[in-house]
Amino acid sequence: MIPSSLDIVIIGLSITSSWGNGHATTYRGLVRELNRRGHRVSFLERDVPWYASNRDLPDPPFCSTILYNSVEELSGQYKDLISSADLVIVGSYVPEGVAVGDLVTEIAEGLSAFYDIDTPVTLAKIERGDFEYLQPDLIAKYDLYLSFTGGPILQRIEKHYGSPIARPLYCSFDPELYFPEQTALQWDLGYLGTYSDDRQPPLQDLMLQAAEQLAQKKFVVAGPQYPAQIRWPRNVERIEHLPPAAHRSFYNSQRFTMNITRADMIRAGYSPSVRLFEAAACGTPLISDYWDGIHSIFEAGSEILIARSAADTISYLNDIGEEERKEIGERARKKVMEHHTAAHRAMELEIYYREALSVKNKVSIN
Repeated sequence: MIPSSLDIVIIGLSITSSWGNGHATTYRGLVRELNRRGHRVSFLERDVPWYASNRDLPDPPFCSTILYNSVEELSGQYKDLISSADLVIVGSYVPEGVAVGDLVTEIAEGLSAFYDIDTPVTLAKIERGDFEYLQPDLIAKYDLYLSFTGGPILQRIEKHYGSPIARPLYCSFDPELYFPEQTALQWDLGYLGTYSDDRQPPLQDLMLQAAEQLAQKKFVVAGPQYPAQIRWPRNVERIEHLPPAAHRSFYNSQRFTMNITRADMIRAGYSPSVRLFEAAACGTPLISDYWDGIHSIFEAGSEILIARSAADTISYLNDIGEEERKEIGERARKKVMEHHTAAHRAMELEIYYREALSVKNKVSIN
């Protein structure tokens, strides 16, 4: 019999700090909704200095948060917590993730799951022999593989790597934090994202080149870790770090917002980013690069605008009138409210838990 209230342990990159990562906002929304549905969640986070000095939610009210210092501490002080849980989830990019995964799959008496917030990056790393937080043999040991990426990659995880069950658990947004506001429009086009080598060329091609040709319009790029040698057009404002509490205001202050996707995620397809959902929830029209599966999330032309060049971006900014702009944003908002809130993900996780438990019980019987 499946209990209506689960004891869930999540060992993730971070829930207390959103500094330079998109994991924290995902975990916050998911855990809060699990808590609302009556589940008890303990979140274990490695205590590292770069998050310790940038904790914007040091004590989440919807879970028990534990900062640990080593795998040995997990296997000692927190062994009983892990072993007795109904479900133990290990996230991608957890420090010493392979050792953590080996521990969890060995001692967990309930179900064990890997939550891959970076699926295409993870598999690309494995293919290069880079086992930073996951190695091939460990995939089959987890009872459930939860993936930020859907589509064909899930079959690959099952058939090639031996996962008993691989299911999509996309990113999500919090409708209590992201919604339309009446505010002055400061920028014609904005972008929010941490610097990465593979995202910078499309950012240059789709946004910065457009900015150079539209000197009368205002642009903004927010996010940390951009190299000092980048030459920004004069009409591009830079914001080094934008905490989650400021994201809603940021999106509502733009006529359009730009989405740029990691190269590995473009190759895999079916990899919506949390920024897509957050911006859409604010009713801000999206201009995005293209990837396979984007049409399964938003209808191109009606709910999202696809840019393949600076010329496309320029056309959208110059040719779309105010009424049409608002209609595009409202249609995207309606879509994410119906399918992509954190509450939807909590319910999906319950479904996957029951499915994985059934598979495990059948294997045990056989």
